[in-house]
Amino acid sequence: MNKNIRSLYEIAQKETRKIIGLMSGTSLDGLDIALCAISGAGENTVVKILEFETISYSEEIKTEISKVFAQKTIDFQHLALLNEWIGILHASLVNDCLEKWNIPAHEVDLIASHGQTVLHAPKFLHQQEKFPNATLQIGDGDHIAVKTGIITLSDFRQKHVAAGGEGAPLAVYGDYLLFSKKGENRIMLNMGGIANFTYLPASQNAEEVFVTDTGTANTLIDIFTKNYFPEKSYDKDAEIAQTGTVNQTLLTELKSNAFFTKSFPKTIGQELFNKGFVENALVKTNLQNISAPDLLATLTRLSAETIAEAIQFAAKNTSYELESFKIYMSGGGANNPLLVKWLKELLPCEFYKSDDLGILSDAKEAVLFALLANETVVGGDFNFGTKKGIPSVSMGKISFPD
Repeated sequence: MNKNIRSLYEIAQKETRKIIGLMSGTSLDGLDIALCAISGAGENTVVKILEFETISYSEEIKTEISKVFAQKTIDFQHLALLNEWIGILHASLVNDCLEKWNIPAHEVDLIASHGQTVLHAPKFLHQQEKFPNATLQIGDGDHIAVKTGIITLSDFRQKHVAAGGEGAPLAVYGDYLLFSKKGENRIMLNMGGIANFTYLPASQNAEEVFVTDTGTANTLIDIFTKNYFPEKSYDKDAEIAQTGTVNQTLLTELKSNAFFTKSFPKTIGQELFNKGFVENALVKTNLQNISAPDLLATLTRLSAETIAEAIQFAAKNTSYELESFKIYMSGGGANNPLLVKWLKELLPCEFYKSDDLGILSDAKEAVLFALLANETVVGGDFNFGTKKGIPSVSMGKISFPD
């Protein structure tokens, strides 16, 4: 038997596995690194976060990724070079953390790397009949495995697409395994660059689980904060937006996009929600001279209303009243006081952070990929039925260190 296959078999037999989850989102702000101790699998999964770090990307890294990010026309050589470069970078950041944590690499069983999304192209967006849904994450898993000496699982979204999904959102799997609770309707709301949520029914029936992207969360707010204030990467604590006034004419134009009336579940990214999306709306409404505070207030309100309306729609398709739902927030948007204030005004639910369930909200997505790797190596079958958007598959390609 190949020694790497033997190692993987031995890892699968362990009572508890140490798995590093890596997540770099569409906000391009950095890499989340979560070292998890995971025992069991499926509905018997138990996770403990042993260490967690967010390593901010330098301006150089952001600039290089931005050259290909969410663009139809790119320098193809640069994309190929970035695939290797990001893999080496992520491996280096993992090695740095292991040294800081005083943990030798041989004590870590697996790395689960989401990679860096550079294009997300569901069929409804690209509208080319002969081509399927598509998504692309770079940061080669073989480079991570070789540079760290740790078996690495990567490229998780491709199996989701191959099985008929759109490649996102994947949070549903971790949400269901970790956070379902008998007798309690839960909404696990993640507000990163894009907002998505998982509905976890009180019945704990996997076939009733619902998941979808809702649209922009922080993406547009961040883009225009940087546009007006180059020294700022985001509107911290909504300090700017809170001094502005929502422009209803602009808000109505932004919400008129067909994405918001497309049937659920659906996924999206900066391929739609980008600077041009807002600039086109400003031209149509003759509001090119809108003030920065008013624009940021309007974009924050856009996120709040489209998230709330999506949750309201999901609730109508259950046998429960919306008032019975508890919403657990994660992602950068959970720290935006204006966004959270408006969500609480729009939804008659109890609001919490995922921290209240024992998982740091900032670490939640990195933990998710550690869970997916655990399921691929030791998991059994769990059935979400034939519901669109949640194929019941194991995910991740396996790279050996030698």
